[in-house]
Amino acid sequence: MKLRIPSDRINWTNSSFLMGTAFVTCTVVPYYLWHYGVDLFQVAMFLLFFIASGLSITLGYHRLFAHMAFQAKWPVRLITLIFGATAFENCALAWVSDHRRHHKHVDHDDDPYDISKGFWHAHIGWILFKLNPEPPYDNVNDLRKDALVQWQDRYYVAIAVGFGFVLPALLGYWHGGATGALGGFLLAGVARVVAVQHMTFFINSLCHTVGNQPYSNKCSARDSWFMAIFTFGEGYHNYHHEFQHDYRNGVKWWQWDPTKWTIWTLEKLGMVDGLRRVAEDKILLAQLADARRRLGEKLVCPKVSANARLHELLRASDAKLHAIGERWTAVKAQYAEKAGAMKAEYAERATAQFDDAREALAEMRREVREALRLLEHAGAMA
Repeated sequence: MKLRIPSDRINWTNSSFLMGTAFVTCTVVPYYLWHYGVDLFQVAMFLLFFIASGLSITLGYHRLFAHMAFQAKWPVRLITLIFGATAFENCALAWVSDHRRHHKHVDHDDDPYDISKGFWHAHIGWILFKLNPEPPYDNVNDLRKDALVQWQDRYYVAIAVGFGFVLPALLGYWHGGATGALGGFLLAGVARVVAVQHMTFFINSLCHTVGNQPYSNKCSARDSWFMAIFTFGEGYHNYHHEFQHDYRNGVKWWQWDPTKWTIWTLEKLGMVDGLRRVAEDKILLAQLADARRRLGEKLVCPKVSANARLHELLRASDAKLHAIGERWTAVKAQYAEKAGAMKAEYAERATAQFDDAREALAEMRREVREALRLLEHAGAMA
């Protein structure tokens, strides 16, 4: 049976650009490297443009414009709009509109990159094929009031080509003549665009397929420390979908999130403000709720139920988590009612309860992992 591609649904502009840049990266770029090699200047230029365009997507398009996780002064907005355009992922208005619809309708038909339609669709297929009429930009009215966003929308192609392809070629020419110009265009231009684009695409596909869900299973989003390395911290996707307005994706201090660190640094320099953070208690309660859900799933497993010792251990862990949650909620309620000097006392109690809950959660996880390991080792589980 022949495969018929619905040519009437193909977005020829997007398809030609995406396949053309990928083809050049896989053929012409290696040919150039084989014949001319690469020097430190070309490597540095590739990395510079990769970081500038990648961070402009994660910090600018995503956390600033799409989620309003902080406010930024005009130089930050201007730079991220210029170098965000060089990623060739559309203008900010279109990008943000798609992303907000993704969060609103995640894993459903109105989600532009719905993972339930397959890995390929979520990764790149939704860009190559337009199965439905273009939706209106009715969810970005706030950005329509931003003069810089409107300017980028009007001149998007010129900005993208000028700063994304022409500028690296000119810098390459300044460094190494015609050969350097070609290298700048191919490496810091074309190959860099392909790398940044697929960095973004893998968040839509791989981070909805592979990884863990420590905060919620309400949608397919997953945390992946591995993807965070290549995506400036965007790999902690389960946290992001649960707390989308937090300026952090890697909420723990040790998690790799260069976008978070850049935003924090810009705040210290006075270039951004109003950083939005989810309170630690909300994060902990989400983890407690998800831990109880996972315990509940294990408790109904026939092989677990058949092992009285393991079943009792899991039931005890579940009761402990429930008690922690109840105590924490009570302390928070009391804290909210108090004012003045009494707040310090309740804040201290709340901190103590928070530490107890965090330690209990870690202990419970260790107990469950060890119990399941021993049970599996004994051959009681498949």
